[in-house]
Amino acid sequence: MFEDSKTEVSQWSYDEFDRIVDSTIAALERAGVIPGDSIHVVLRNCPAFVAVWLAAARIGASAVFADPASSARDLAMHIRRTTPNVALCSSRNAETYSQGVELAIAEDVCAAKDINVLVLEEDASDVSAGSILLSSGTRPTLVAEPRPHHRLAVMFTSGTTSEPKAVVLSQCNYDHVAQTMARAAMLSSEDRWLVTLPLFHANAQYYCFAAAIAAGASVALTSAFSASRWGDQAHRLGATHASLFAAPIRMILARRPETIPQLNLKHVWFAQSLAPGHFDEFASMAGCKPRQLYGMTETIAIVTAESPENASPNFIGNPSDAERTTRVVDPDNLEPVPYETPGLLLVAGIPGCDLFAEYLSDPEATSAAFVETEGQTWLRTGDLVVSTPDGRLRFVGRIDDVIKVAGENVSLTEVEAALAQAPGVLEVAVIPRPDPIRDVVPVAYVVQRDAANPIDIDELNAWASKNLPPQACPRDWHKVDELPRTSVGKIRRSQLTSQETTLL
Repeated sequence: MFEDSKTEVSQWSYDEFDRIVDSTIAALERAGVIPGDSIHVVLRNCPAFVAVWLAAARIGASAVFADPASSARDLAMHIRRTTPNVALCSSRNAETYSQGVELAIAEDVCAAKDINVLVLEEDASDVSAGSILLSSGTRPTLVAEPRPHHRLAVMFTSGTTSEPKAVVLSQCNYDHVAQTMARAAMLSSEDRWLVTLPLFHANAQYYCFAAAIAAGASVALTSAFSASRWGDQAHRLGATHASLFAAPIRMILARRPETIPQLNLKHVWFAQSLAPGHFDEFASMAGCKPRQLYGMTETIAIVTAESPENASPNFIGNPSDAERTTRVVDPDNLEPVPYETPGLLLVAGIPGCDLFAEYLSDPEATSAAFVETEGQTWLRTGDLVVSTPDGRLRFVGRIDDVIKVAGENVSLTEVEAALAQAPGVLEVAVIPRPDPIRDVVPVAYVVQRDAANPIDIDELNAWASKNLPPQACPRDWHKVDELPRTSVGKIRRSQLTSQETTLL
């Protein structure tokens, strides 16, 4: 099912959409795609996105996924690094894509001159009779089926502080994540995922769409995420399963209308820290406790997940599969750390199967990501966790997100989750500021819940003192209209100091 921006719903059976994928294969091959080629996909959530992704898998080509809100410079970077020969964008961003091609040509990327750009509308008309993807023509017989190790996709990481890495994903990666995540969500052919997160990101592809295909479940795909409409969409589209990040959950709770129907979802994944109050409030709204998970684009399937019976906001669970092996180690010497001590999370696996294959054209970064020891390959996740004696893990934050205030560890991620519950606060981001006495101190950037009712700074300080340890309490509070974020909701902390702010 697909709900467009006008809330019009279209739907297809597996058989009907299979024919759409075959027609899309023919269209891409007419446009010049052959096995091994790259296809640049610069689209919002829409049926054509899914058709092109699955067509690339059957052809043996690789889809290069881009944020449809990318700047021309970002698109030029993608073109330079992946040299696609066919691109799909919308009439909405066609001019930006053209500018990206021109920038790539200016950078002496000769291949950019030959990109065949197909312009779509990002609605059901893209997969209707007579469209570019469904024009006349039959799919030729494939010379050879793609092999498990063949590249299927390139997915760019968020790149919050530097140029994003290009994560290479194989056919085997997608097969593995589909089977694993269908089991993890206890998915059946009677279930339906609500997919509101962007499809160019791993969460929607890995955890929702791929898992649905493996189980024969259905998907309700929306063109974009809407916090105020999310509950109504889940009810109206008959969803049983959903996947979100903590930030969208907080937005849903803040902006839901009073008339929202009571939901009875079977299952909700969530990632990133969610405070206990928000966890309980969302569980009441959804009809089930959301299960926190931990995974990355590079880990393919999740690494850990809370069980339905033990779901809580405090833990990311135990390793999610009997074959998933983890270690919590000192970041410097990679020696195991004691229980309840923050350490770097390592994940064992096979690159190109249950771990990503490589970083595209970057052997140095690939080598730095993997550690070989005791006959196993381990991925350095870059995330800090603490473990309990029963193997349960709690997320602390990225290595760079944990600061030392007068020698005490402070997780910026955990402070943000707590402060989001403070009176009058909609969202908050916390960054470190140098301090001559304490080395660094936390400083908060706050988005007010209601502009007509300004936050009282004394109440905010009192709330923080009551709910946070002294070293974690912000020393300054800045008011901002919104937080700078990546397309999947991660806060761009590096951009906060350049924003226009008001000191509360």
